Amino acid sequence: MTEWRPVVAAVAGTLLLAGCTSGADGGSAGEGKKGSARSGTSGSDGAGSSASADGTDTTTPADGADPSSSAAAVAEDEPYTMAEELAPRTRSEAVAFVRGLTPRADNFGSGFRKAQPYESDPGEWAVLDEDCVWQRQPLPDTALASLTRRFELPAGEGKGPVQVSMTVTVHKDTTAARRDMAVSLEEALRCPNQRLNATEQVRGLYSRADPFSEARNGVTDDDLIESGELLVDGIKGALPFDWFKYRLGPVTVAATDRIGAGHTDEEASRIASQVAQGVAYTAAEIDSIGGNTARDDAEGKDGSDDAEARDE
Repeated sequence: MTEWRPVVAAVAGTLLLAGCTSGADGGSAGEGKKGSARSGTSGSDGAGSSASADGTDTTTPADGADPSSSAAAVAEDEPYTMAEELAPRTRSEAVAFVRGLTPRADNFGSGFRKAQPYESDPGEWAVLDEDCVWQRQPLPDTALASLTRRFELPAGEGKGPVQVSMTVTVHKDTTAARRDMAVSLEEALRCPNQRLNATEQVRGLYSRADPFSEARNGVTDDDLIESGELLVDGIKGALPFDWFKYRLGPVTVAATDRIGAGHTDEEASRIASQVAQGVAYTAAEIDSIGGNTARDDAEGKDGSDDAEARDE
C-alpha cells in the first residue's frame, strides 16, 4: 500500500493561503475570494513576456502591478469560474483562448523554465484506456480545444529535475466539463496504477475532490487533487507524483508534477504546493477574462459611466 504523503493537506492549505502570500514576482497579493488563491493571474493584461538564453521565463507584470490586482475586489464567497455565455463557442475560438493564456514558468517556483517540446497539439488530449495506459487521442465532440504546456526545474546539486505539465481544456459546455471531472475522479478508483508512457508509471493514486459549494478548500467551481508514487525505468525507488485539476464553468485546468530523485519529503511537499499555486494563477487569469472578476469589473465600469453621466 502506498505510504501516505501529506501533499493533499499541504496543497489545500496553500490554496487557502495563496491570496495572502506574494506572487511569483514577490508582490503582495491582497485579499481574495474565500481567502483563497487570489495571488495572481498569468499576464494576459499586457504584461511583457520574454525568455533568457537558458529558456527561463522572465516575464514581469505590466507597470509593476500585482497580477492579482483586479481579482482582489471580488466577493469572498465566489469561486474562480468562467461564465458559459462568455466562454469560447467554436474550435477556433477555443484554440485562440487556450493559446492566449500566458502562464509564467516561475509561477511554479523559482528556477522553473519552459521545457521542450513546450506545447501540445490543441486538437488532442490524453485518454486513460481500459488497460490503464495513457494515450493521446483526437478530441471528442464534447471538447473544443486542449493545450498542454510543459515546464521544468533543471537538475542540480544532487537533485533530479522537476517536470510540470499543465493542460487547459475548453469543453463544449459546463455539463461536459462536469462529466470530465467525474471521469477523472473515477479513473483513480478504476486505475490506482497507471502507465504514463514507455518509461514511467504511477502507482497507489489517491484523490480528494473539493466542490466550492461544500465550502471546504475549493477555490474554483470544482477542485480535484491526486497523489501517488512515480516509478521511472532506470531510477531506483519511487518518486513523488501529484496531479491537480480545477473546473471553471466549461473550462478545466489540470497539471501534474514529477519530482526527481534527491528531494526530501519537505522539499517535495513544498514543490507540490508551489505547483498547485501556479495552476491557481492560471485559474485567476481565466476568471479575469470571463468569470466573476470580469463581470464585477464590467459592472463597476458601467456604474462609473452612469455616475459620470449623472454629473454632466
